[in-house]
Amino acid sequence: MIVTRFAPSPTGYLHLGHAYSALAAAAAGERFLLRIEDIDRARCRPEFEAAIFEDIAWLGLEWEQPVLRQSDRTFAYRAAIQRLTERGLVYPCFCTRKDIAEEIARAASAPHGAEGPLYPGTCRDLADDVRRDRIASGVSYALRLNAARAATLAGPLAFVEHGTIVPALPLSLGDVVLARKEMPAAYHLAVVVDDAHQGVTLVTRGEDLLPATHVQRLLQALLGLPAPDYAHHKLILDRDGRKFSKRDSSVTLRELRAKGETPSAIRARLA
Repeated sequence: MIVTRFAPSPTGYLHLGHAYSALAAAAAGERFLLRIEDIDRARCRPEFEAAIFEDIAWLGLEWEQPVLRQSDRTFAYRAAIQRLTERGLVYPCFCTRKDIAEEIARAASAPHGAEGPLYPGTCRDLADDVRRDRIASGVSYALRLNAARAATLAGPLAFVEHGTIVPALPLSLGDVVLARKEMPAAYHLAVVVDDAHQGVTLVTRGEDLLPATHVQRLLQALLGLPAPDYAHHKLILDRDGRKFSKRDSSVTLRELRAKGETPSAIRARLA
């Protein structure tokens, strides 16, 4: 049985791109799940979550209950990080975004990945006593994955994309952030933990997230989690060839509905 999911973040109103993703996921599976990725509490708002349910129902989609909310899953993310930490695969990073940008600018040839310059590894090899002193001082830090060590431990990996086996490139995003002080888990970790928990067997999402699949496949292997198949779809773009934004109210489902658009018209437009 194919189990799919639509997993929006309640940080704005859904737009045409979200509608395409939701419809694609629902059409591809025999079971369709809705997950609210509200782990970023600073940006998520209750009215946006309520609008998600309203908009998806308006499109004519039905989803299984109960709905999973990431804000209820902190214990699961902490357990996953603890498992990785016990294997020596996690380290604290004290760099600010400014520190990282300056370090990259100083480097003669900064390593690049699928999404641009990679984290240069400034804190990767700090001595344990230095790490303890900095943590004790109260300075903010993130938890990063030691990607090279993790890839060596995991060995060769692959994932299924539209029925084709694709070799995984676990170093393509470098030492990704797994958690921050204000966020118990970053996207890469939370999504693999939750997909496994919900029994998702096919992940349908925009092709802009295809690079993320490589590091997520690595995390699945490290945590002993099942690997779903993937089907990344084309992006729905505006007239200028750019991705739709939640800040553009003219293409939100809420605004289109107010203008008299019907669900069937939206479906035809996206087809």
